[in-house]
Amino acid sequence: MGRVSEKKTALVTGANKGIGFAIAEGLGALGFTVAVGARDDVRRKEAVERLRAKGVDAFGVALDVTSDDSATEAAATLDRLDVLVNNAGISGSWPQDPTSLDLDVVRTVLDTNVFGVVRVTNAVLPLLRRSPSPRIVNVSSNMGSLTLRTGPVMAAYAPSKTMLNSLTAQYARALADTNVIVNACCPGYVATDFTGHAPDRTPEQGAAIAVRLATLPDDGPRGGFFDDEGVVPW
Repeated sequence: MGRVSEKKTALVTGANKGIGFAIAEGLGALGFTVAVGARDDVRRKEAVERLRAKGVDAFGVALDVTSDDSATEAAATLDRLDVLVNNAGISGSWPQDPTSLDLDVVRTVLDTNVFGVVRVTNAVLPLLRRSPSPRIVNVSSNMGSLTLRTGPVMAAYAPSKTMLNSLTAQYARALADTNVIVNACCPGYVATDFTGHAPDRTPEQGAAIAVRLATLPDDGPRGGFFDDEGVVPW
């Protein structure tokens, strides 16, 4: 079994870089013990070392969100869990024109961005249910908003985030009579590997909304979709 701590523990998937790393750092700065979920052993170890150098109580968890066994094994390494941030995600290969879309690209994107969230969430849900104030945050995108329809045409990635938003609402409904609060967030257009580091928005700025939702009070909103400005339209 893993470590035992009286402090709250947060698991962040895809936490070895970018927004995921910034979320881990932000929660660590608030006193959380942070489990860095990542499938690459080297990058995971490096991320833990970087976090510890910043004063964060962090440890690594081997986690491939596309594997049922990996999700189960990752959950078994944890003794407690108070926050789950489902951050791991991929864009998928280009092009993603719906009129010529390779369905294998869709399957690959969904396996990480949607099925991965279900795998990990359900694997750790028994731990979360034992927490006094459990929170689940799904990192989505306003590209998944059917109202806003932002960004370029990406007929695998954008629908995966639309489905993630719907899945968030379904989890919130299923857990409505429990203390598990589930929400989705959009970090915005952030300078990461995902965007080619093009925008000016920093990973720390993008991580702020996820950290906020991860630390909501017990009477906080449920089943919503939020960014820095507030509610994002579905």
